[in-house]
Amino acid sequence: MTGSDSRPSRRTVLRASALGLVAAPALAACSPDNGPALVRGRPVLTHGVAVGDPRADGALIWARADRPATLLVETAATESFTDPKRFTGPLLTPDSDGTGRVRVSGLPAGTQVHYRVTLRGEDGATSEPVTGVFRTAPTAASDIRLQWSGDVAGQGYGINPELGGMRIFAVMAARDPHLFLHSGDSIYADGPLRDSVALPDGRIWRNVVSEAKSAVAQTLDQFRGNYAYNLTDENYRRFNSSVAQVVQWDDHETVNNWYPGGLVGESKGYTERSMDTLATRSWQAFHEWMPLEPREAVDGRLYRKISYGPLLDVFVLDMRANKDANNANNGPDGRIFGPAQTKWLVDSLRESTTTWKIIANDLPLGLVVPDGEQKNTTAFEGPANGDPGAPSGREREIAQVLSSIKANKVANVVWLTADVHYTAAHRYSPERAAFTDFDEFWEFVSGPLNAGAFGPNQLDGTFGPEAVYVHAPPVQNSSPLDAFQHFGEVRIDGRSRELTVDLCDAAGSVLFSKSLAPASR
Repeated sequence: MTGSDSRPSRRTVLRASALGLVAAPALAACSPDNGPALVRGRPVLTHGVAVGDPRADGALIWARADRPATLLVETAATESFTDPKRFTGPLLTPDSDGTGRVRVSGLPAGTQVHYRVTLRGEDGATSEPVTGVFRTAPTAASDIRLQWSGDVAGQGYGINPELGGMRIFAVMAARDPHLFLHSGDSIYADGPLRDSVALPDGRIWRNVVSEAKSAVAQTLDQFRGNYAYNLTDENYRRFNSSVAQVVQWDDHETVNNWYPGGLVGESKGYTERSMDTLATRSWQAFHEWMPLEPREAVDGRLYRKISYGPLLDVFVLDMRANKDANNANNGPDGRIFGPAQTKWLVDSLRESTTTWKIIANDLPLGLVVPDGEQKNTTAFEGPANGDPGAPSGREREIAQVLSSIKANKVANVVWLTADVHYTAAHRYSPERAAFTDFDEFWEFVSGPLNAGAFGPNQLDGTFGPEAVYVHAPPVQNSSPLDAFQHFGEVRIDGRSRELTVDLCDAAGSVLFSKSLAPASR
């Protein structure tokens, strides 16, 4: 750039866009990534808006302010906002990184709701509004469309401006889902990004970069910056504004393969090696930047039930915070849910009166996923431990849940998961299993949304899984330029009550479909 040319370089613009500085020059009031704060002007909604955990009478509305301001939400039946209902949320301050949420309520069930979010600054100035839509949960049997997937900006593959960003979110939004189940790895806190990635075949992957995404996340502000980075993608922001989310966490919200009490490997570039310390910071950033409310979960934990009318309950699990060490998953005991969550799941499934019960398990049940961070060959990530015999280690809690489903005559249970970066349909049958005290069921796997693609993994025979369909890359860590990014879609017919699962690629093409008729007991 010459002395007479004051235009910023392309890289500078991309870095500024990733930080929100181009659209929101006062963003710095709440984020250390963004330089000194500006004290004048109107408050700014810096990263769009989002909807979460819907109910029959409303949902949670999330937003972030660039300076201390009060969150205001209006709802209406139409986009003209005639006769709106008004809700006053909390004061958004730097203590929560400028984020906050308010539950809107008293709305009609099973309807599309238009909402408008503004901020009111301490001096009375108001922000430009940001609008969105969502559907309240129905109270009568009706058609339902639910999508799920996981894994965003992983393995060095972030927001690629040459592709128009993370286009998969635009593809999903165009299908007009009622719900999106984010199955974890919503960020890669342990996955720094570079401007470009040279692929083995000579192609180049380009990334928008930011300061927070240029190193592993260890401080609270670095974890926050990972969420901020993802929401600089226009496709993601638009999706968030128009689809109600049900979110859960997995490992990369903290660090790869983390478990309570663990230590990060010495060679990983961490000065803070305690996984518990990192998880505490991760937990705070996750709840600040995602549209969920800890007080609405069981005992303030992550696991909870989302009721979506007479046809569907979604049981959201946390298979991270309660599990035992990855190198202990082969003994007589083991934890993947923990006693309290196991009891909650058993009781809640028994008490559910809906036709379909979807269990959102952020780790697959029967896939053998070694903990590659450890030299110990008996260290495993999920419930499966590579022993096809009777349940041992964490499998004992899985067996307890499966047995209770059979004993309590709970019908129509489907498991949805991500984590392994490919898509698959698994049918579990006692006829093939070492452990037989359960009814046949299906588990469907999806992902990644925007990350490296891997797989397939070996199946553990304890619960008799069969891989009915698999779509995985021939080369491990295939980039999103290849055709192995995925999302899944569940459709429930309001009249027949039939449930259909479609496994889709990033273009929206259906790779595999399975329809399940409802059983009654």
